[in-house]
Amino acid sequence: MALFRKLIQLSSTARQSSSSLSSSLKPKLSMTPSLVLAGSFWGFSTTSRQAGLGPTKSDEKPRVVVLGSGWAGCRFMKGIDTNLYDVVCVSPRNHMVFTPLLASTCVGTLEFRSVAEPIGRIQPAISSEPGSYFFLANCTALDPHNHVVHCQTVTDGADSLDPWDFKISYDKLVIAAGSQPLTFGIKGVTEHAVFLREVYHAQEIRRKLLLNLMLSDVPGVTEEEKRRLLHCVVVGGGPTGVEFSGELSDFIIKDVHQRYAHVKNYIHVTLIEANEILSSFDDRLRKYATKQLVKSGVRLVHGIVKDVQPEKIILNDGTNVPYGLLVWSTGVGPSGFVNNLELPKAPGGRIGVDEWLRVPTVQDVFSIGDCSGFLESTGRPTLPALAQVAERQGKYLASQLNKIGKAGGGHANAAKDNELGEPFVYKHLGSMATIGSFKALVDLRQSKEGKGLSMAGFVSWFIWRSAYLTRVLSWRNRFYVAINWATTFVFGRDISRI
Repeated sequence: MALFRKLIQLSSTARQSSSSLSSSLKPKLSMTPSLVLAGSFWGFSTTSRQAGLGPTKSDEKPRVVVLGSGWAGCRFMKGIDTNLYDVVCVSPRNHMVFTPLLASTCVGTLEFRSVAEPIGRIQPAISSEPGSYFFLANCTALDPHNHVVHCQTVTDGADSLDPWDFKISYDKLVIAAGSQPLTFGIKGVTEHAVFLREVYHAQEIRRKLLLNLMLSDVPGVTEEEKRRLLHCVVVGGGPTGVEFSGELSDFIIKDVHQRYAHVKNYIHVTLIEANEILSSFDDRLRKYATKQLVKSGVRLVHGIVKDVQPEKIILNDGTNVPYGLLVWSTGVGPSGFVNNLELPKAPGGRIGVDEWLRVPTVQDVFSIGDCSGFLESTGRPTLPALAQVAERQGKYLASQLNKIGKAGGGHANAAKDNELGEPFVYKHLGSMATIGSFKALVDLRQSKEGKGLSMAGFVSWFIWRSAYLTRVLSWRNRFYVAINWATTFVFGRDISRI
């Protein structure tokens, strides 16, 4: 590493006398002497000038900067016209996660790559166009009056290169920074629980699950310790928590009982929920889900977690619940980045937007997805943090900016007099959730009080799988998912710990 750093420093010194590093890269890239890796800036700055992308000129394509690579940001990038705009995406991950199928990867039903879609495949211009980029970085600050975002590259451990700060000037900014899991200030959650929102979360759950299975089979382990190691606790009875519990119960019944016969009677799942599970679903479907989960071996506990310790959680009634694996799935809220932005906020702390998804106090800034919500002045309710909401907002905003670009308003401060067209309207398409044992719930009502089709059972499970298979973004991943499902059905789940 020391030799590598020395070579970089020598190379930087030699290049200081040249005209500009940007001429050997993409034409618009302006930066201090540094090393460029995988579309991100990793730098050893020898001057006070900061790297970055400067403002676009009037004869250049306007630049739209997207913060985030979730459902909203990726759907926007897929729909934006790259003949009108250069696209720059800033995100700490270089892929989109197909979250409805993430729980299936924890137990080996699907491979991890089946639910991850690279950004370059979603918007090919990022990989090929001279003015479009993907930067593996976090946005650290926003200067809306100068149309600039401040960013810092993502590092990977203590042995990686130092983080590199840079700036990006934008003509249009789309904040799609997502959300973070809610812990409600409960002590120990962040340190001891595993969330289920990213691929690396699923990998960690799988690692712990298989490790505990093997450790529990070692001679000398007491029965009490076996029961703790093999007790999987899920906190949160929403769709994610219920689906993971269902997948886990399937894994136990169909694979653990066959391949870990010595400990099969010790492993069990507990789902803890303060109120009712699947509260947004029809009452009949909730009762059906409860019955099926209990039938498949999932223990349902109504309670509120008070404290989380390394090997046990404490409920508000004083009950101690030992665990070997703790998965936290209790909803989401605004991230620290969103909380720190000096922008108007909607109820709940989200970035406040108007009916056209604009942040009304600044020019050329939009917000979509879980990080945004309608301002109280609009008279509209805050939309739920659902993938279908984010996807619909991304599609709508891409269409709006395409219209603005065609009308000549793509550059900064150039769209003040442009017609905005119809405001964004969200129509709920319904909800689905799998509960294991080839059963699922399908609720197609537009609201909890509304009328519509609701069903449960094997047919619903088939509809669930068919619907999500068609929603996977690329044909490559659809093929992966279909093959994974077929392989699991014939040969069982993979239980290798790699």
